[in-house]
Amino acid sequence: MSVLHKYTVIAPVSLSIALLITSCNENKVSQCQRLIRVVNTGTSLIDKNKGTQVITSLQLSKDLEFVTKSIGELKLTDPKLKGFQSNFVKIFQNLSQAIAKAGRALGATKTAEASESGREKIQKARTEIDSALTIATTIGKQSDTLMNQMNKYCSQPE
Repeated sequence: MSVLHKYTVIAPVSLSIALLITSCNENKVSQCQRLIRVVNTGTSLIDKNKGTQVITSLQLSKDLEFVTKSIGELKLTDPKLKGFQSNFVKIFQNLSQAIAKAGRALGATKTAEASESGREKIQKARTEIDSALTIATTIGKQSDTLMNQMNKYCSQPE
């Protein structure tokens, strides 16, 4: 057995053992930190891409789907943090859908022709964009409230 092959087998096994040990000893503070880190990743993606074009909006939607999945996959044992986790999954799912809807509507305006039907298409897209932005604003407020609640909970001693 070559040295490279030994390390290829040993490294993943060692990493798995280390993760198992740390996850068993994990307390509320470390679980809070993990959840906050992933939520902040999603929030910074949104802040960075506000008001961007169609392609970027659609990519942001896909990136937020990944963040949603990452939040959902966190192995949290604290019941209160599990509740926060579940709520953040819903928030990021809804936000991803709203951004995708706005991105598609914005894309529709780019292909509209200079005609009566084109103007109708643009008006419909504008309504969809306004609706998506209203939804996103509401979701953003919910996210801020939830983050404040989670920060308050996480700052309490165990």
